[in-house]
Amino acid sequence: MKHITFYLDFISPYAYLAFEKLPEVLMGLSYTVRYKPVLLGALLQHHGQLGPAEIAAKRDWTYRHVEWLGHKQQVDLQMPAVHPFNPLPLLRLAVAHAHLNAGEPNRHVCETMFHHVWRGGADVLDAARLQALDARLPAHADPQSDAVKAQLKQQTDEAIAACVFGVPAFGVDDKVFWGFDALPMLRDYLTGDAWFNGPSWAKPAQIPAGILRKR
Repeated sequence: MKHITFYLDFISPYAYLAFEKLPEVLMGLSYTVRYKPVLLGALLQHHGQLGPAEIAAKRDWTYRHVEWLGHKQQVDLQMPAVHPFNPLPLLRLAVAHAHLNAGEPNRHVCETMFHHVWRGGADVLDAARLQALDARLPAHADPQSDAVKAQLKQQTDEAIAACVFGVPAFGVDDKVFWGFDALPMLRDYLTGDAWFNGPSWAKPAQIPAGILRKR
């Protein structure tokens, strides 16, 4: 049995798409999944990146792309009324709900959070909606407590240490698979494709950079 760590942030439509399709992609395999909320903004900052929604032309394309992917993959997805938004209330609520389980929520909690964001096209941070979400997911700790904030930071730091630079990301053994479009690659690894035992996985890290742009 393989053990998968699913690094996610509810702000990411690609994380939502991956969450919805993961059971289908892994059908017939023996595996467990740990859902680990992390702060995407902190990952991007650490690696010196901008998010897709922070680049005007890319923002428009990204929103079109994910709506098309939802249509194509038959996943119920509508852009929320405002995006990007501050995901901390949702991340902290997820961690607080799972506080007794080292901050790792189960699939039901993550599904409820993702649906709150990506179904219906409403304002994610609307006070009444957040209150209703909180009532549906009674927390084991105060989402605003220092312990919950520290747990979320720890999980984000662990993701950075594992070479995670964005979400969705899937950690298996010593490997990280990034992005919704990496799901078929993840399945091939889990089914024992011999390609992963050859030189192709390690080779990219050995290719020298011909030019480096200043950040």
